[in-house]
Amino acid sequence: MRLVMNEPVESMDRPYARRWWALLVLCLSLLIIVMANTALTVAAPDMTQDLGLSSADLQWVIDGYTVPYAALMLLLGAIGDKYSRRGALLLGLVVFGGGAVAGSLVDSSGGVIAARAVMGVGAAMIMPATLSLLAATFPRAERAKAIVLWTATAGLAIAAGPLVAGALLRDHGWASTFLINVPVAAVAIVGALVLVPPSKAGHHDRIDYVGGVLSVVWVGALVYMIIEGPHFGWGVKAVSAAVVAGVALVAFVLWELRHPRPVLDVRRFANRRFAGSNLAVALFFLAVFGAFYYLTQHLQFVLGYDAWETGVRMLPLAGAVFVGSALTGYLTPRIGMKVTVTAGMVGGTAALALLTRIDAGSTYSDFVLPLVILGLAIGLALSPCTDAIMGAFPESELGVGGAVNDTSLELGGSLGIAILGSVLAGSYSSHLADAASGTKLPGDALSTAQDSVGAGYAVAQHVGAQAQKLAEQAAGATDPQQAAQLKAQAGQLADGARQMADAVGSSFSDAVAHTSVVGAVILGVGTVLVAVLLPRRGRGADAEPAEREAGPEQQEAELADAKA
Repeated sequence: MRLVMNEPVESMDRPYARRWWALLVLCLSLLIIVMANTALTVAAPDMTQDLGLSSADLQWVIDGYTVPYAALMLLLGAIGDKYSRRGALLLGLVVFGGGAVAGSLVDSSGGVIAARAVMGVGAAMIMPATLSLLAATFPRAERAKAIVLWTATAGLAIAAGPLVAGALLRDHGWASTFLINVPVAAVAIVGALVLVPPSKAGHHDRIDYVGGVLSVVWVGALVYMIIEGPHFGWGVKAVSAAVVAGVALVAFVLWELRHPRPVLDVRRFANRRFAGSNLAVALFFLAVFGAFYYLTQHLQFVLGYDAWETGVRMLPLAGAVFVGSALTGYLTPRIGMKVTVTAGMVGGTAALALLTRIDAGSTYSDFVLPLVILGLAIGLALSPCTDAIMGAFPESELGVGGAVNDTSLELGGSLGIAILGSVLAGSYSSHLADAASGTKLPGDALSTAQDSVGAGYAVAQHVGAQAQKLAEQAAGATDPQQAAQLKAQAGQLADGARQMADAVGSSFSDAVAHTSVVGAVILGVGTVLVAVLLPRRGRGADAEPAEREAGPEQQEAELADAKA
């Protein structure tokens, strides 16, 4: 049987025989995209020290990947639909791998940011291609199960990134964390050539490049604003980005409504199932990325675990994602996606609510239950949402469908880090100002410590080192009076260092609790909105929207393409 796959393989005589092996390749491709960010979180301290990164540099090392990744997905997904979904995957893996190699070789902040941006472009090709190829390769009867495994892979990557990066950082520098992606990308390229069948839309008019460019502008400007404003202040750059995002979004919607073959038919958002699923994905990743951002910091800085140990302690979340995914695969066909998605979002809200109990005396055991509940919630909610989003698109637009799902994910994650990260920073700074008021340290030391939890502990260590140096000078002093003065100064600094370290730990713990309150409120309100939007089981709610919306001419054309 010739594997042209103009439309899904199921439209031929029988499903593609090696589809589960093909899914393994798609999951490997997804794995490196997610790991590219989670691995960086544990490599950031070494990178900062080695390259002398400022806080702004470090922020853009992280987000230089996010902006092109989020902005380009919709346009590149449409291009993949027209020309070749497998070609988009292969090219994306090559670009991503090349960016990773470059990132391991550069020795400046600008070089690392540029390499991460190249990786973001590659990710924007890979991510929609994985979902569109999955949907095109699997018959509808098996598609939900395949998406469950795809979602579970994302949960695994959340923990695998810090785990693998932590293992490498024990014996190698931060550059090795970039190279994690290279062998996986190479295996995925070979696997895609051998196991993934070629696929593209059997009939596709000219691409709506104007709509595609407008989508790049408004998504890119929005993500830039989300990053720039909370971290660097609402100055000219952030406000200008907000204006550009707003104008480009309005222009995009108006253009798409008038275009006969839009890159994205925005009328789909009038479908409650589709709109509710996108909102659920965005809100969930707002909570997950935001929580991951401050939980990894708490485990590393406050509880003192190294990168490897932090990765190991995130494994309960990854394991729970697999369990939750298995549960939703069993439950959703029986009770409907409205129940499983709402239950998952309630679980996510409960996990964040449990984190509000974190304080200075908390140990790792206090994090295990929230991590498990959050993982179960991810598994329960996200697979049905992704399945619903992909099901809303005809087979000729599967790449666009994957891009819409992934853009919701990435926008939610960016908002999570920006909003919850901003709340965390403000709360930590405020609590530290109160907690460190009696430490008798210089004002500039306190100001520096308020920048971040890492800076706070660095200040405490620096003051402790000064105390040790004075103590050594006191021990070697021949003048008893001078020795006594030095000893007294050393004791005062040592007390101040201990008090500062205690104040940093307690302030960050309080900030985690306060930020979790905000996250729980956002996700809780979102849960109500999603529950209202998602239609009840029955009344065609769980039927394939794209199938219902396709007119007789489109169905006839698709049948003809499938037979071609």
